[in-house]
Amino acid sequence: MAAEHPTLPPVRLLPDAELARDALSAPLLAHAVRLARWAGPDTRVGTGGELVDEQLPEAVRHLGLDDDEDAEYWAGDAWRLAVDTGLVDVEDGPDDDTPGTAAPGAALATVSGGSPREVLALWLDAFDAVFSDAVAPLLDDIEPLLDEDGGLDLDAVDWDPEAEAEFLEGVLGNLYLLTVSEGGAGDGPVPLPALAASMVVPDDMGEPTDDVLEQVSDAMMRLDEQFRLLEPIGLVAYRPVDEALMAEEGEEPAPPVDDEDVSRYGMVRLTPLGLYAIRTRMLEAGVDAPAVGDLADKGADALLTALTGYPGPAARAETEGWLAGREPVPAAAELLAAARGLDPEAPLRRLHCQQALALVGAEAEPVVRAVLDDAELGGLARVWLAERGASDVPPPPESMIFWLAVDTIAAQLDVAGDLEELRDLVENLTSSHTGFLESAWRVEHPATADVLDAVGRLHPDRTAAKEARKAAFKARSRAGSA
Repeated sequence: MAAEHPTLPPVRLLPDAELARDALSAPLLAHAVRLARWAGPDTRVGTGGELVDEQLPEAVRHLGLDDDEDAEYWAGDAWRLAVDTGLVDVEDGPDDDTPGTAAPGAALATVSGGSPREVLALWLDAFDAVFSDAVAPLLDDIEPLLDEDGGLDLDAVDWDPEAEAEFLEGVLGNLYLLTVSEGGAGDGPVPLPALAASMVVPDDMGEPTDDVLEQVSDAMMRLDEQFRLLEPIGLVAYRPVDEALMAEEGEEPAPPVDDEDVSRYGMVRLTPLGLYAIRTRMLEAGVDAPAVGDLADKGADALLTALTGYPGPAARAETEGWLAGREPVPAAAELLAAARGLDPEAPLRRLHCQQALALVGAEAEPVVRAVLDDAELGGLARVWLAERGASDVPPPPESMIFWLAVDTIAAQLDVAGDLEELRDLVENLTSSHTGFLESAWRVEHPATADVLDAVGRLHPDRTAAKEARKAAFKARSRAGSA
């Protein structure tokens, strides 16, 4: 009965202009921009485009990092990012012994004169460069690992670049899902041990083994290093692992056994810019990752179909955006037309239609009254009119009352909501309509048997539950003989 929902819940993104401002204020990109504007004829670079050692103190002073003990590291990082993103153009020297030169690159014009989308494209290039650094191997002594041409000998390094990238992509994907899911982290941080465990511990595993816990610990420490790199580009807000834990436990902290002081083991959340970035990468990979607002220019049929997979707050926001660009009367008529149907997803479409109509003003009343005699929409229309205190609403025939009750329960069965709420709905609908269980099996609705089965499972009264199961059997027998 359930609809085929999008792969992921919809994300609520900030407007492009706000995201672009966040991008330009990300510390690492902001430093790269400042160094790009500082670059000139006297700037000297090495054969790899890096600043020569003699230039680093001046770059540090230009960035105002004199009091930071890691200032030269941060300045070198920012310079490399400027080169990687085209903010700086470098030209090699005439020979290996002569430094090259640098100058502001073409991408610098995007910072001051580009559109928000162009700025975000520049930032995504910067994120890609930092991502590549984050999945690179951690090498304390690189000299023994170089081949005869000076390149990194991958056979000598315990490093699989594809596996490392896939792992970090998976972690960021899980963090995204936890952020956008109803009942997930939302704007709150996620404990690093939980994130590491989501990638390491099998779904069907009960109590993790010591070996698995050690893998979680290893993953935590790798992620700690990676998130420290990803935070300055603005992707995440990160509270690192407390270094005192490593002193207490040895080289690596064991994952916490309970929630006490879990924040000491690292806490991370995606920023609004991070949500934008991960969704962009997912879309490029072919993942269905909707965003609130995607349906604003689509028809009512596309809206109601998509909303079947949206959690409540996102569905309302999407509907409000859809209605904002339309006149109430034609919008109501389009919604009602799209709500018709006897396919398995139709009950949920009608539920979302009813919720959408609740946001439409009283001027839609003539359009709603026009469907009072419609077998599928007449009950919905009466509910809408009653909620507005409309007069002269004809009472529904019994067949319409029973049909609406079946349709309402069928819609709620497709919503992954609170079981207690569904049980209350079943009890209220069946008790408020005299003779419902005796007559419901005759209701001409494709979900009648499934609904009666659900009533049999959920109704708190044993006698009523037994009647419902008998009615479900009758409904199936009737459908089979039809």
